[in-house]
Amino acid sequence: MGQRTLVVKCTTVDPEPCSQAFTVAATALAAGARVSLWLTGDATLLATPGRAEGFALPHAAPLADLRDAVLAEGTLTVCTQCAARRGLEAADLLPGTRIAGAAAFVDEVLAEGAQALVYGAGGTTPAS
Repeated sequence: MGQRTLVVKCTTVDPEPCSQAFTVAATALAAGARVSLWLTGDATLLATPGRAEGFALPHAAPLADLRDAVLAEGTLTVCTQCAARRGLEAADLLPGTRIAGAAAFVDEVLAEGAQALVYGAGGTTPAS
């Protein structure tokens, strides 16, 4: 069996689901999975310098450390439309972050061996 891919979409900066999304992504990397973390809505701002560093949630790993793990070993993507709505361009984002749209997300989640999870203000939804 080949290496599995986990695609995680974070749609919120609500502390608990946001932290869970980043924690699951970093943990999957540590477990040997390929990981793609997508940031949409206000979560796109977490791909800008200094933003994740200001995020704090008791008993949770620092969000910036989790984000950096994804940048080092996985893929961090900001939604095209979400970035545009917030006036963000590639130069505003951390090095290694890409901007991509729905077609790229769909390609990733429909790939053989991929599992997708969506974390938002309402909780987690498996997207299978």
